[in-house]
Amino acid sequence: MSSTRLLILGTLLDEPLTGYRVRQTLELWGADSWANVAFGSIYHGLAKMADEGLLEIVEVGKGGKTVYGITDMGRLQFHRMLVSGWHEIQPIVDPFQVSLMFMDRMERPALLAALAARIKHLEFTVEMYKRSIGGKQAFGAPRHVDENLRLSIGMLETQLAWCRQAVGRVEDEDLP
Repeated sequence: MSSTRLLILGTLLDEPLTGYRVRQTLELWGADSWANVAFGSIYHGLAKMADEGLLEIVEVGKGGKTVYGITDMGRLQFHRMLVSGWHEIQPIVDPFQVSLMFMDRMERPALLAALAARIKHLEFTVEMYKRSIGGKQAFGAPRHVDENLRLSIGMLETQLAWCRQAVGRVEDEDLP
């Protein structure tokens, strides 16, 4: 399942939009932090889905600003992908886990420094996400956008707990 396709189709469910408005909506929702959306791919995705019949061009405005609307076929595809997303378990690809596999290639002081830096970064990010809860609604985001923040906070807090435990294990020479 392509998260970007699902997001694009989903943003067009209520009204036709330009690619710029689709991008603004996804940015408001914070999709770049939880869906690995490359915002530059939105315009390509819109054109490709129009070619596939999932979207239709509603209007071509000044400066080539194209307004896209979702077709019945696009709505059907959206709902298929939506249900699939609730039922599929996909691996979360995280470069940190890849690096973790080679922790034995780092000198102990460098490993401890990397863990300390990661802990600080995780603490900062968790706090930033916590402060963001409720704030996006003032700009038109639906309330359930906060649930993505809560899920992200939970995953980051789990990683934070692991990192804190790992520091002790590295210091005790149990790791690596």
